[in-house]
Order: sequence, then C-alpha cells, then structure tokens
Amino acid sequence: MAKHAFLSASSSHRWLACPPSAMLCAQEADQSSPYAKQGSDAHALCEHLLLEALGRPTKDPTEDLEFYDEEMQSSAEGYRDFVMEQVEEARALCADPLICVEQRLDYSRWVENGFGTGDCVIVGDGILHIIDYKYGVGVLVAATKNTQLMCYALGALDTFGSLYNTGRIKLSIYQPRRDNVDTYEMTAETLLEWADQVLAPIAKLAAAGEGTFCAGDHCVFCKVKATCRARADYSLELTKHEFTKPAMLDDAEIADILPKIDNLVAWATDVKEYALTQALAGVHYDGYKVVEGRSNRKYSDEAKVAQTVIQAGFDPYEKKLLGVTAMQKQLGKKQFNELLGSLVYKPQGKPVLVPASDKRPDFNTAANDFTDI
Repeated sequence: MAKHAFLSASSSHRWLACPPSAMLCAQEADQSSPYAKQGSDAHALCEHLLLEALGRPTKDPTEDLEFYDEEMQSSAEGYRDFVMEQVEEARALCADPLICVEQRLDYSRWVENGFGTGDCVIVGDGILHIIDYKYGVGVLVAATKNTQLMCYALGALDTFGSLYNTGRIKLSIYQPRRDNVDTYEMTAETLLEWADQVLAPIAKLAAAGEGTFCAGDHCVFCKVKATCRARADYSLELTKHEFTKPAMLDDAEIADILPKIDNLVAWATDVKEYALTQALAGVHYDGYKVVEGRSNRKYSDEAKVAQTVIQAGFDPYEKKLLGVTAMQKQLGKKQFNELLGSLVYKPQGKPVLVPASDKRPDFNTAANDFTDI
C-alpha cells in the first residue's frame, strides 16, 4: 500500500485553508472507493503510454486494470500527446531537459515530512514544468495557484534546481473528461516567497492540530465533513433568508445565496450519508428508521435468458450504433475523420449558471441574439 504524507500536497488546498482539519483527518481511517481505484488505473495507463513514447522500458498494464475501457485509453493517449508537446517545447529551450515520470517529490524543507508524486516533471534551463493528470469528473480542477502543484514544484526545485537555471515555473492540469487543459505560470521567486511566508507557517499549525477551523469549497474531500461543527454553522448561515417567501428575495439577495448553494447541498448530502452509515451500524435517530429502498428487476443468468429466448424464436438482442469515442477507436483517428468527420457535430450544451470566474464563454441566449440584431 502506498504511503501518504500527513500534510500531503493533494490535500494542501484543505489544510492550508483549515489547518486543524489535518489532524482530525489523520485520525480517520482511509476509505477506499471505486473512483479512487479508477483513478489509479488511469494513472497506471498514462505512465505506461508516456514511458513508451519516451522510449523507456515499460509493461502494458491494461490486462490488470479493473476499470480499463475505451474512454480511459483515449484519455490517456491525449495526456501522452499533451506531455510530449511540452517535452518538445522544453527541448527547444534546453538540449537535454530532465523528464521524470511518477517522480517522488520532497518538499519537507517547508512542510514536515512533506512529499508527493508528480505525474510528470520536466526540468530544463529556463523552465520547470509540473503536469498533473486528473481523471475524475466531479470537481473541475484549475491550475491557477494550485497548491498541490506548487508543493510539487517546490520539491522539484529543491531537488533539481541546482542542475538547471529554472526561473520560470509552469503548472498544468490535464483533465480530459471535463475537457479541461489548464496551465498557469509563475516565477521561482514568487513560488519560494509563498513557501516561506504562507506554506511553512500554516504547515506548522496544521502539524500541531492548531489554527482556526474554516469551512468552504475545500471541505469536499475532508474526512470529517459530515460532523464538522464549523461547516454546519457555515452552511446554516443561509437560514437567515426567508425561503418560505422566495418572491420577496431581491436580485442582490439571490446573488448572495447562489455561491453558497452548492456547499449547502453538499453538506446536507454528507450529513444524510453519514447518518445512514451510522444507522446501519446500530445508531438510532429519533423519528427515523432504515428501510429497504426500491430496486429494479434483473436477470439472474443473462446467458441462459438469451438462449431461452432464442429457442423460443425471438431475438433477445438490440442493435446499437457505436458511440463516437468507440467508433473512433475502432476506425482509428485518421479513417474516422475521413469517413465520418462531416457527420459528427457537437450540440450546444445545456445552460448552466456558474461563477463569473469560469473560463467558458457566455451562453448565447435568445435575448442576446435579439440584442445583437
């Protein structure tokens, strides 16, 4: 089993915002999930394809990957291509850049026992590039001032900085299932200033279990998020609004509520899931009981069902056109584009209300069309 740092880079977004949460989370057992295993499989495939592209020894892991499918393959190939583009850019600046894959990075100079693993680290004269692969779809990850990548950059700078003149730091997130490829640049001087003035002091508080509890977006992966009193107080702040009379809310009040809605819904869901887990373990909550939920009928033996229906003179199967990704995989990108390029389109997505900081362009509504005319 892989060892994880107490103040890990991957959780730095949380413990930097809420230092005492680190100690509480360390006391809770790790909970495995199919999403985590899927992410591990995706990273293993990315590592293989990248090493193969770099001409290094590697073994195809696909037979051992529980969640391997065409989407994972296509996503990993895209990551490999993106990284190799960055490698070529680095080679244009430096004749022999260092390219590390799944590299352990130690940033304990600023955080006690701080270490993590960088998916890809490119170091050369003029550039230090940290590239992180995110296979999840639940949370859109930004590269801008991403503390996980900044910690990795510190580890790489501390280890390899003396070998090259790395004054420019690039941080990249590659998140294919959200169509998110994001890159942020900063100077090594700015990174080191943040490490000394922000990271190191807060890490000392977190390691001692000290500091102030603070709820916010960073709570999403906290192990004690369901029972945290600070998060409950933060979420219940919305009760100051009179929801029973929504018509009385003015635009300013709605604008104040909107950024809190997602956290409120997430908190309520976390509390319900925690209560169900506890109830199944024997805890009684006044006014509640555990019952069996609804379920759908399933075949106990699909092969036998098919055989029985065929013998009765019927066809038990339905024909379905392959999806775009599966079809491209079968035909190959070149032939797919030649044969079907003119027959594939991307429909407009549903309108979604998001913060103004979102990088996507404004939705072109009918009202906007009329205004343009």
